[in-house]
Amino acid sequence: MDEQALLGLNPNADSDFRQRALAYFEQLKISPDAWQVCAEALAQRTYSDDHIKFFCFQVLEHQVKYKYSELTTVQQQLIRETLISWLQAQMLNPQPEKTFIRNKAAQVFALLFVTEYLTKWPKFFFDILSVVDLNPRGVDLYLRILMAIDSELVDRDVVHTSEEARRNTLIKDTMREQCIPSLVESWYQILQNYQYTNSEVTCQCLEVVGAYVSWIDLSLIANDRFINMLLGHMSIEVLREEACDCLFEIVNKGMDPIDKMKLVESLCQVLQTAGFFSIDQEEDVDFLARFSKLVNGMGQSLIVSWSKLIKNGDIKNAQEALQAIETKVALMLQLLIHEDDDISSNIIGFCYDYLHILKQLTVLSDQQKANVEAIMLAVMKKLTYDEEYNFENEGEDEAMFVEYRKQLKLLLDRLAQVSPELLLASVRRVFSSTLQNWQTTRFMEVEVAIRLLYMLAEALPVSHGAHFSGDVSKATALQDMMRTLVTSGVSSYQHTSVTLEFFETVVRYEKFFTVEPQHIPCVLMAFLDHRGLRHSSAKVRSRTAYLFSRFVKSLNKQMNPFIEDILNRIQDLLALSPPENGYQSLLSSDDQLFIYETAGVLIVNSEYPAERKQALMRNLLTPLMEKFKILLEKLMLAQDEERQASLADCLNHAVGFASRTSKAFSNKQTVKQCGCSEVYLDCLQTFLPALSCPLQKDILRSGVRTFLHRMIICLEEEVLPFIPSASEHMLKDCEAKDLQEFIPLINQITAKFKIQVSPFLQQMFMPLLHAIFEVLLRPAEENDQSAALEKQMLRRSYFAFLQTVTGSGMSEVIANQGAENVERVLITIIQGAVEYPDPIAQKTCFIILSKLVELWGGKDGPVGFADFVYKHIVPACFLAPLKQTFDLADAQTVLALSECAVTLKTIHLKRGPECVQYLQQEYLPSLQVAPEIIQEFCQALQQPDAKVFKNYLKVFFQRAKP
Repeated sequence: MDEQALLGLNPNADSDFRQRALAYFEQLKISPDAWQVCAEALAQRTYSDDHIKFFCFQVLEHQVKYKYSELTTVQQQLIRETLISWLQAQMLNPQPEKTFIRNKAAQVFALLFVTEYLTKWPKFFFDILSVVDLNPRGVDLYLRILMAIDSELVDRDVVHTSEEARRNTLIKDTMREQCIPSLVESWYQILQNYQYTNSEVTCQCLEVVGAYVSWIDLSLIANDRFINMLLGHMSIEVLREEACDCLFEIVNKGMDPIDKMKLVESLCQVLQTAGFFSIDQEEDVDFLARFSKLVNGMGQSLIVSWSKLIKNGDIKNAQEALQAIETKVALMLQLLIHEDDDISSNIIGFCYDYLHILKQLTVLSDQQKANVEAIMLAVMKKLTYDEEYNFENEGEDEAMFVEYRKQLKLLLDRLAQVSPELLLASVRRVFSSTLQNWQTTRFMEVEVAIRLLYMLAEALPVSHGAHFSGDVSKATALQDMMRTLVTSGVSSYQHTSVTLEFFETVVRYEKFFTVEPQHIPCVLMAFLDHRGLRHSSAKVRSRTAYLFSRFVKSLNKQMNPFIEDILNRIQDLLALSPPENGYQSLLSSDDQLFIYETAGVLIVNSEYPAERKQALMRNLLTPLMEKFKILLEKLMLAQDEERQASLADCLNHAVGFASRTSKAFSNKQTVKQCGCSEVYLDCLQTFLPALSCPLQKDILRSGVRTFLHRMIICLEEEVLPFIPSASEHMLKDCEAKDLQEFIPLINQITAKFKIQVSPFLQQMFMPLLHAIFEVLLRPAEENDQSAALEKQMLRRSYFAFLQTVTGSGMSEVIANQGAENVERVLITIIQGAVEYPDPIAQKTCFIILSKLVELWGGKDGPVGFADFVYKHIVPACFLAPLKQTFDLADAQTVLALSECAVTLKTIHLKRGPECVQYLQQEYLPSLQVAPEIIQEFCQALQQPDAKVFKNYLKVFFQRAKP
């Protein structure tokens, strides 16, 4: 072997050596006999370096995985012998191999096993067991091989071909017949032999039993000798977690409901007698987390049995199953309320399913009602943050608690389905007592009290947030709690979690303020002062900005008395903070968007006359325009790229803010009514010069483009005079992405204004196409994925543009481009339909072709178009689906084929018998289609029902493809 290259395997080697080692590995993989050198090195223990040994196994692995069928019988025999002699050597080694080498060796054994077991090596396990016997090193490797085989055969995460899946099923069936009893016996011997002397091997063996139990005969494991041994392990500290997991796998195995019930009950009895149910004496939380998972498995198994028995009408046994479930509830509650969240989280599934049973019972016993109440109290307690939760810097632990809270929320929702009255009463009790003394209560208790009120909104669903009408007792309870929330002063609580929960809840129950509008002023003040938008925490300010906009939008009818006051108070929050003044504004630019939107909503929905609205809107937007002009001048002069970027950012924010204020308008009508058209036209005139700025083009263009999209909706035809020059600037020096984003703007204008913009479209049609073709024809690196994707997206945009033009009744825009250009465009559509394997673009191309045939395909169509139909469009309808890349199993491709069928139908509709004659006598014979199939095809095409032909066409191409 190349000793120099092998030096590069060491993780500390420099990059040149590492590159050389990688190249050497690739070379050995390709070489037909290099693997033999590696096999020999392993069998004769040539190398002591771990990385080289691992490397040799990797080469063998590649050989077995990808090239095994190319080897001769002798060579295959050599690989088997190499592995067995390596295994024998492990028995004598003074030191065991490193874990990563043992795992890789196990993988190679497993790969060879799945390849050879059914044909050449049926005695695989006997050969291995005869080598390892009960030697602890051998047993370790034997167990690792078994785990690797299990993951090859049954691991759900590994994607298998249908061929491999069939092979794996056959292997499992053969193993069950021939060797599983012997393997189980070997596991029993290993456990018995090592349970007190070698915990590592014992735990490995328990893991193997747990893995295999899911697909072997359960009676081999679920019998007295095995179960008693496992229960013994439950009392040995180093084994009990693994034993617990093994019992869980046994309990989880699918089986007859009555047998399952007996198994679980006998297991529970033994565990209870052994004292495992007294969990308050247990201090080891890691073990309790596994035990909780086991109890969860037992509980859920019993519930599955109950459901099956009910379904089968076996009421007697179902009653017994329910009784068994009920006896586990006390233990479930202890685990649910445990202070360790992992332990609690592991039992939630059982808890959830138990509540589902109660929901189905017509009447609950006193004990069941008490259980519901106990679960409810446990959920309320466990929702509470603990002292360690870090609100300022949330890490992994915090994220896990947030996930755990989501699980508890599902329990709360399920509780509401079982007993909504009880939930409402419990929350009300906790809420009222906490808020009475909020000043002296710890933050986590105040937060959870408000959180529970918030959660009721989803737990007790109503349509359109109508919590305060309908059911009187519920509406009264919620109304009382909301009144307490907004009048108690709790919004001043000095903790971010409480503050945020207050604002979230106020917005969630905004309908309360239509019932009691007298509370609006105090809530608005909370939003606007140090409790909300001016809070010391950026996180609170940011969330409040969003919630404030939602609050104002949902209550716009009630906002009239406060508008001017709010606008005055948010004045400083609207300031555009340019990069140079170093002033750190309270809100980020994303948050400011919400404030601008809120200001727009307040002005537009106010009851002021149009002149007042116009004046207020001008006050809002003029500072942005003035700042924009100054910053644009500064950008033109800026030398330093970093400064250019920050100025462009700031300019982009200004345009974005102006765009956002227009969200308050639904259409042109409202803009006119408010007298605001002029202000927005002024904005347009202010922002458009940014398009001709040579610096930071991407960011400036993107902002102005978005603004234009909004203005097309708000100002309609008043925007049109600005479009030609804006388009001209946006088409200068553009990249694929620029064009891709510009085309939707043109599509929006075309679809909206149709004939009004025909002259403009005719004028800019070819410049736009030249810009597109220029980008598409630029050479790119062969394996540059992102460039290829950009081109694909641009191609789609181009066809979408042509579809919009033809679909808006504007085909004259294309027709007036001169014969040569028209032909060039038509050819690109044919290419799009046939040559590029992109079903989305192909579908669009066929839609365009159908439309053009419909418009131009008749007797009075443009000169030469009929020839084009027969020369190009008809062939495209066959060549595209015949391509290997046209995958009829793919949904998008089927849609493309459907449009292809429409195209053919449209040709037949416009050209009549002439089209059928052409297909019958010229085109289909040229494709070597059999005469009877041609006849069948033409009959299907002439069917009046288009659906019949679509279905036929799919079958036609399925038959035609090899």
